[in-house]
Amino acid sequence: MYDMSKLDHLRKFKDLAPEAFTAFRAFDRAAMAEGAISVKNKELIALAVALTTQCAYCIEVHRRKAVEAGASEQEMAETVLVTAALRAGGAVAHAGHVLAS
Repeated sequence: MYDMSKLDHLRKFKDLAPEAFTAFRAFDRAAMAEGAISVKNKELIALAVALTTQCAYCIEVHRRKAVEAGASEQEMAETVLVTAALRAGGAVAHAGHVLAS
């Protein structure tokens, strides 16, 4: 179902909506650039968000970029488990809305 080559189609936005697409790309590059947070940690954060949103494309893109930035399998495994804990914690935290008072 997910074919990474489909991401190539996103280049059409450069012609279809050039100003917004160029602005988005600039924003994305700036947000993911080295800063107070390292590129590796930003990619691990992005991987966690991708796991939360369950975007298969984003998971693969940010997994690959995390590896390129020096992330180890152990760091990615911990990222996965932190993501799982936060998602589970969110469900538990909202349980107050379903329990009788």
